[in-house]
Amino acid sequence: MRVFLKSYGCSANLADSEVLTGCLLKAGYEQVTSVKGADIVIYNTCAVKGPTEDRVISALKKIPKNKKIIITGCLPLINFDRLLKEVHFDGAIGPAVGENIVDIVQRVVSGEKVLELETSLDSKPDLSLPSKKSNPIISIIPVNYGCLGSCAYCCVVFARGNLRSYPINDIENRVKNDLSKGIKEFWITSQDIGCYGEDLGTNIVDLLQTLCKIKGNFHLRVGMINPNRAKPLLKNLVTVFQNSKIFKFLHLPIQSGDDQILKKMRRFYTAQQFKHIIKAFRASIPNITIATDIICGFPGESLKAFDKTLQLIKDAKPDIVNVSKFFARPKTYAKKMKEDLVDLKEINRRSKKTSFLAKKISLERNKLWKNWIGEVFIDEVGKIPTSWIGRNYAYKPITVKSSKSLLGKTKKVKIEKAFPTYLSAKIL
Repeated sequence: MRVFLKSYGCSANLADSEVLTGCLLKAGYEQVTSVKGADIVIYNTCAVKGPTEDRVISALKKIPKNKKIIITGCLPLINFDRLLKEVHFDGAIGPAVGENIVDIVQRVVSGEKVLELETSLDSKPDLSLPSKKSNPIISIIPVNYGCLGSCAYCCVVFARGNLRSYPINDIENRVKNDLSKGIKEFWITSQDIGCYGEDLGTNIVDLLQTLCKIKGNFHLRVGMINPNRAKPLLKNLVTVFQNSKIFKFLHLPIQSGDDQILKKMRRFYTAQQFKHIIKAFRASIPNITIATDIICGFPGESLKAFDKTLQLIKDAKPDIVNVSKFFARPKTYAKKMKEDLVDLKEINRRSKKTSFLAKKISLERNKLWKNWIGEVFIDEVGKIPTSWIGRNYAYKPITVKSSKSLLGKTKKVKIEKAFPTYLSAKIL
């Protein structure tokens, strides 16, 4: 039978989709590239934000009723009531079901309506399961599921559960196995890389040190680390990031520049601590790419608090700022906050102002790379013909042109132009 699988959301979700596809292919199913050509349609969903959930629901409504539809990922656990009211489906399951997808599909095909939501909260698919890579040179490895956070606005905890880390040896074996198959870039991912291993008596530094000792030509992209998790590991974290196998890229979400709002958000750090971490990394790795996240319009965010966020962006000068508007999500503590709500029109204004400032700083940061000469690893096909996207040691996206296939190759380039979200270069 023919299966179409579409994935939404984070890199951990994409990794789950690759495993689902790999297990189904091994079981004899055929993967197709459109809903029209499929017998079974699987949507691996995301619902971290309201607009994302709306987009997924809209897409699900468009699937013809004669298709067998399975909804997996975070949405079934975050807002199952909405799925029941608005969408036709034959199966609803949680994220990271691994090889169990084969049994679930078989049951759906036989006419059963499958509802298995809670089982995924404790699941941790084996890292050796078959995986169909969406990019033939990139391996996405979820090193843990769940987290230790209790953020007031976050609904993902209801879908991903408590912390479950993979042993270092399992991750090491997965990297070695993928290396032998031609993989050259590894995304070390999870909800919060910073809490990796706390359930096993180890930590992210120990893991990265082990992976960096593996022989071979490859790079590691380290996923998001919350500031309160980075703080106690800071000295060793900065040291391990200096290893040539690790991209100089740090995703450190701040969310707000106001300490009182951070407290209301249940974020266990201060704006000053965030700046201290960035300062420590830049002192040892001056050209490191810093990415952060901002939420505009959290309940109680006054104009003064918002101005503190803008000032923090001006002071820290992150290369990338992911700006989100506050949306109260189901089951969260923030959903209960009925006082001091920020008007939607004002949230939109703050979002636009933050995005404008972020774009300005991103361009300033990228201009510092103009005329840089160095090696770029090509890891992506460009959006226009004969264009390719590569990454330098600081994980800066750099576009080059070539009529030949460059995927997986390393090229020496000179950066000619800077844009807010990427750089363009010529091959030397």
